[in-house]
Amino acid sequence: MVEPVETPLAASNPRVKQLRRLSRRSERSERRLFLADGPKAVEGALAAGCVEEVLCRPDAVGLVPDLPADVRRTLVDERALAALSDSVSPAGVVAVCRFVDVPLERAVTEQSRLVAICADVRDPGNAGTVVRCADAAGADSVVLAGSSVDLYNPKTLRASVGSAFHLPVAVEPDPFAAVRAAQAAGLVVLAADGAGEVDLFEADELLARPTAWLFGNEAWGLPDDLAAAADHRVAIPIHGKAESLNLSTAAALCLYASARVQR
Repeated sequence: MVEPVETPLAASNPRVKQLRRLSRRSERSERRLFLADGPKAVEGALAAGCVEEVLCRPDAVGLVPDLPADVRRTLVDERALAALSDSVSPAGVVAVCRFVDVPLERAVTEQSRLVAICADVRDPGNAGTVVRCADAAGADSVVLAGSSVDLYNPKTLRASVGSAFHLPVAVEPDPFAAVRAAQAAGLVVLAADGAGEVDLFEADELLARPTAWLFGNEAWGLPDDLAAAADHRVAIPIHGKAESLNLSTAAALCLYASARVQR
């Protein structure tokens, strides 16, 4: 008996149209689902156990050959895959995933040694890079606070390069609540502030303590009242003519400065 050949879904298919709506933050939040785009992202999502369905072009089945029994595979044609992918050159595979963020009380605990709090960080590339840098530095978690970009924005996920799937990330609407939670857990909260009174490279004794770094918006930094809620304001010295550092670069320096003396 000849096995029937599965016909790939077209871009006009109602299922594809339904999944396309996950490009909107409101739709993602309501359904608590998002799309992971590309082999690396799908691999990370599968390892995290949050995948419900894998959609791929027929020629890309080999990119994810083995799926768990509870994850279904659906073939889609090239136009349907392009409609679901955020990439200019789709790699052939997209996964439908459940949200992986954790509550604040699980992200920041008395066992935490290093945490990154992003307050009103709205650029997805910066937010995703902070998640990746925190992961690389061995941080325990990241908190996206205030009006920070959606963790499941495709550009945020891409910039995190898979770290969003295995580093706990909390979403907290109130940045002050994130600061209070860190302090209640026994962490010293350090605000990254260009006008800070503490020089990052002269603060090893301070950095050796369990620490939560507080990073502000790309354009205007931290509001003064939020920075004042931190325990110290820490500045990265600028020796050249540049006025400041890119947020994700500054975050990487701060996180690695802490990691260097904590390990």
